[in-house]
Amino acid sequence: MLRHLFLIACDISAARARRRALKAVKGHAIGGQKSLYECWLTSGELQQAMAQLRRIIDPATDRVIFLRLDERAQVHTRGVAVPPADGDFFYQG
Repeated sequence: MLRHLFLIACDISAARARRRALKAVKGHAIGGQKSLYECWLTSGELQQAMAQLRRIIDPATDRVIFLRLDERAQVHTRGVAVPPADGDFFYQG
């Protein structure tokens, strides 16, 4: 089961739909803030998350973006931000 790192960005106008969408995304998230979340997903989990969000959002007014990140890339921070301290292993369950 190969996982890939994704950045999921949500811009949802209706408060109720926004809460439901962020709850769905946070179920997969390892970190994030407000409407941007980092998620390690298998292809099946990615399809499931996409389908779940399709049922929640209004395509006329809302946007959700799934951006696959290069997990080998170096983390860059700005200001007073502290780079994440990743452990030797990752568990999602």
